[in-house]
Amino acid sequence: MMALLELIKHRRSIRKYQDKQIPRSDLEKIIEAGTYAPNAGGGQRSIIVGIHDQALVEKIGRLNLARFDRSRLAGSYVSKEQPSVIDDLNMKSGFYGAPTVCIVFAQKDFLYSIPDAFCCAENMVLMASEIGISSCIIARGEETFDNEIGEALLQEWGVPSNYIARCFVLLGYCDGEYPQAKPRKENRSKIIE
Repeated sequence: MMALLELIKHRRSIRKYQDKQIPRSDLEKIIEAGTYAPNAGGGQRSIIVGIHDQALVEKIGRLNLARFDRSRLAGSYVSKEQPSVIDDLNMKSGFYGAPTVCIVFAQKDFLYSIPDAFCCAENMVLMASEIGISSCIIARGEETFDNEIGEALLQEWGVPSNYIARCFVLLGYCDGEYPQAKPRKENRSKIIE
């Protein structure tokens, strides 16, 4: 078992996955970690839907990328080793071939729904890393389900109508070498006494 700071330093955002499903028991642990994330006022409002069906993950990944406006990120570059949809315009799925995805939903009208969702996602990727599962947090949740197919899925899953997808946690096994840490940029922190 890694110490927490070592685990944080080890975790990477993986965007190349093996065609191999993760065990359901590991998915359950990862989801459980998400339910223990810090949340505004202790309200525990976030809802996590785990998709352990690779074909359905691919379908949702295509919905995720369908309305993504890459021009909003012009000039950005992510990685040669782990390319993003920003780097490779030929990608058709926003989920990079991950076999499992967790969707974090939060109340539309709650001021702190975005921070709550991303705290949940962070707990999940740390748990995944702890048990040897690769992961990546993806945004673009709002537009993913804003269509007929997406709305039907939400209804099928019983997601309340006042909830919105805030982010996704991709899960699987890294295809290729696990990336090394990028050097930390300087002058990103200060301590005032």
